[in-house]
Amino acid sequence: MHNIIMIGPQGSGKGTQADLLARKLGIPHVSLGTLLRTEVANNTELGRTLSSYTDRGEIVPIEIVTEVLKKRLSASDTVTGVILDGYPRTRAQEETLESIMSELGRKITDAISLNITDEEAMKRLSGRRVCANVACERNYHIEYHPTKTPGRCDECGSPVVQRKDDVPDAIKRRLEIFHAETKPLISLYAAEGVLREIDGMHMIDEVQTSIRAVFGV
Repeated sequence: MHNIIMIGPQGSGKGTQADLLARKLGIPHVSLGTLLRTEVANNTELGRTLSSYTDRGEIVPIEIVTEVLKKRLSASDTVTGVILDGYPRTRAQEETLESIMSELGRKITDAISLNITDEEAMKRLSGRRVCANVACERNYHIEYHPTKTPGRCDECGSPVVQRKDDVPDAIKRRLEIFHAETKPLISLYAAEGVLREIDGMHMIDEVQTSIRAVFGV
C-alpha cells in the first residue's frame, strides 16, 4: 500500500505529477482544494457552509476542512492507497492528517518533495492557466503547455482562466508562506525516513520518470 503526499512550492507540479503517478499506481489522487471546490459547486450542505466563510473572505475552520478530508479518505477507493496533493501544508495539518490516518488504520508511507527555485515557481505560475470546470481543472501554461484551441480546455472544452493567486504579488506571498510553514515538514518526513527528494526543475515527463523510479514502476 502506498499512502503518498506531494510536497513542494507552488508551481512545482504537485498536482500534475500526483495525477500521473496515481494513474500508474492505480490509486486515487486527492486534492484538498478540488474537494472543497466540488462541495461548493455541488451545493451540498457542507459546500454551503464552506461558502459562508469564503464569501466573506474568511479562513475556513480547520474542523470543516478535516471533515471534508476525512470523508474522502474514508471512501472505499482509498483502501489500497492514496496520493494527497496540497495537504498538509503546516505542522498542525500534518498532525490532523496523522490522526485521520491513524483512525483509518493507515499511515503515510512516502513524502515526495519536488524541488524548484523560487524564480522557476514565479515563471511557471504567472503563465499557468486552469480549466474553469471544477470536474476537470486541467492545468496548462501559455508557454510550456498551451491549449490546442486558444482559451479552451483540451479535455472538456471549458474556458481556461488565470487564478487570482497566480499574479506576481500573490505568488510571492504564497512562496513566503511555503518557506515559513510548509518547508519544515520536509525535515519532519526526512526524520521519519519516508522523504523522497525529486529535482522538479526538469520537464514533466522527466520528473515523472524520477518519481516512478522511487516506486519501481
